[in-house]
Amino acid sequence: MAVEFDAEVLSRAERIPAEFVWPAEERPAGGGGVEEMDIPVVDLAGFLRGGGELPRGVAEACERHGFFQVVGHGVGAALIAEAYRCCDAFYARPLAEKQRARRRPGESHGYASSFTGRFDASLPWKETLSFHCPASPAPGSGRAVADYFVGVLGEEYRHMGEVYQEYCDEMTRLALDVTEVLAAALGLPDRGALRGFFAGGDSIMRLNHYPPCRQPHLTLGTGPHRDPTSVTLLHQDGVGGLQVRAGGAGEWRAVRPRADAFVVNIGDTFAALTDGRHASCLHRAVVSSGAARRSLTFFLNPPLDRVVRPPDALLDAAAGRPRAYPDFTWREFLEFTQKHYRSDASTMDAFVASIARGRGDDGDHGHGGQEK
Repeated sequence: MAVEFDAEVLSRAERIPAEFVWPAEERPAGGGGVEEMDIPVVDLAGFLRGGGELPRGVAEACERHGFFQVVGHGVGAALIAEAYRCCDAFYARPLAEKQRARRRPGESHGYASSFTGRFDASLPWKETLSFHCPASPAPGSGRAVADYFVGVLGEEYRHMGEVYQEYCDEMTRLALDVTEVLAAALGLPDRGALRGFFAGGDSIMRLNHYPPCRQPHLTLGTGPHRDPTSVTLLHQDGVGGLQVRAGGAGEWRAVRPRADAFVVNIGDTFAALTDGRHASCLHRAVVSSGAARRSLTFFLNPPLDRVVRPPDALLDAAAGRPRAYPDFTWREFLEFTQKHYRSDASTMDAFVASIARGRGDDGDHGHGGQEK
């Protein structure tokens, strides 16, 4: 029988179940922990208003480890606070009630209590609620998120759905603004060149809850992985726990929480869109013995059947050398991660290998992390 991740029960357990114990070489460092990372910060309002000049170090960060932060983003502090309050309210509910939104096999939305039922080892110490945020035909006109909460969880969740509808609308606006930062980092002459790729996209919002753990040195909230998606916007609470591997292969570095900032990390799909110019960020999350950690995560995605192919300007600049990645659709890559492969540090490599074999791979692989 698969182990059940009941946060209320397991957060009080003196010994964690064996399924949540990670291999020794992947466990978090004990003792003094890890050093903090020096992270470039973009004042987004200033960037958009001032003609698109990037702060020093942003372009290099995109190429080395795919990670920076934005302030001046225009998302209201009251909305962020209410999003956390609703997150707390949802995760305070009994497990049986949360499971009314249970994530079904092969789907990328719904409630997941760790990954019990799909995997049986190196399970993440977390529970998540994910839901789709399809692009609205006009600002403020979307209802898909609000309707999801009412339809799946009931009328008493209407306020929660309205809050996350507004939050997703703001994240969509912010993520598209961030693509202008990324276009500038690539040296593209048109700062808005990447917006069209995401027009009509089907993005995903995820509420992460990492309960306290009595043996945090043995487990991970999320194992080492690169997001399969395009661009991730993360707001983390004051507990902290996000770590990034500097340069993609160096030491783990902690990311200090900033209430006024959103973390931006580049995912596999965007790295492919840049023909490998920008790096997909390798990261993980550790857990605490003394407090629960929450984070609000938005994954910007293109439409499912949009072909991921670098802009002509990037291909022209790389004329004479082989393409770093073949063309593929977001639907193909998403299904690969949901049905055939547990996302880790090498998801894109495994996907490209499956394309070379004729897209005929099946069966779950690996034990690395899954989602942030």
